[in-house]
Amino acid sequence: METTPLLRARGLDMHFPITGGLLKREVGRVQAVTGVDLALHPGEVLGVVGESGCGKTTLARVLAGLYTPTRGQVLVNGRDVQGLSAGERKQMARQVQMVFQDPFASLNPRHRVGRILNLPFDVHGLPGGAERERRIAELMQLVGLDEQQLQRYPHEFSGGQRQRIGIARALALQPQVVVLDEPLSALDMSIQSQVLNLLVTLQEQLRLSYVFVSHDLTVVQYLCDTVAVMYLGRIVETAPAAELFARPQHPYTQSLLAAAPAIDPRRRRTQAPLQGDVPSPSKPPPGCAFHTRCPRVEARCRSEVPVLRPVAGPQPGHRAACHLI
Repeated sequence: METTPLLRARGLDMHFPITGGLLKREVGRVQAVTGVDLALHPGEVLGVVGESGCGKTTLARVLAGLYTPTRGQVLVNGRDVQGLSAGERKQMARQVQMVFQDPFASLNPRHRVGRILNLPFDVHGLPGGAERERRIAELMQLVGLDEQQLQRYPHEFSGGQRQRIGIARALALQPQVVVLDEPLSALDMSIQSQVLNLLVTLQEQLRLSYVFVSHDLTVVQYLCDTVAVMYLGRIVETAPAAELFARPQHPYTQSLLAAAPAIDPRRRRTQAPLQGDVPSPSKPPPGCAFHTRCPRVEARCRSEVPVLRPVAGPQPGHRAACHLI
């Protein structure tokens, strides 16, 4: 019997108004996320990939409760977050925490690390004293930092150390789910592997589930159990990671994988790189949003929006939104 997802999105939209004129009336909308359905199960790492501007970060912030969706539901342990009272929503927020892309901008430069790690406990009204001090010292140890460093300010740390502090803050309330928004992209290559190994160790040790947003397909293939591919705010393909990398079905997914750097120089590119830019999310094209760049476009693609549907294959759970599949 399938377990209830820890985190689920149903028909999720996140649109931002565009205002203009003296009266600041709404003259349009940026459709950052449209019609997203996702599920994260216990112990799973769900990867979300796509080009810059495809809506990955917006989706991450909606899932973490930082944005209220325009339409649709975010369910945590089967409960719709929007239907809860303020107190219940605050309690639910402890179950889903977030690590941000920029490890410096996400930390208050005026606060010492000790104050930064105390803040989640203060916001949620948790007891202080010796027990809290013990927990904060434990958090520092978990992420590979020294308790003596609690008196330092963020600017006294390297980028990798600051990201470790951000991870410690996310773990302070003992969440079930951690949403990781490009947690490695702002770090040097040598540091990325250290932080990645830390994330793997923490997941195993604390039995965490991750939503891992990234543009690095190599890391996604290594870390993630399931992958969702986004294009212009929509999920165009989702599958178990091994299946997606072995048998990509959507033309956009195929183009992403073909464009990824290959370590083996004997590997030849079998597909031409994508042409053109991602359309504006304030004026998405009709039909399939990818039709303006798709090498296989047909007349139907320009007028009908494809829906995610199962793809025949050796592994269940592979779905793609393409009329040609």
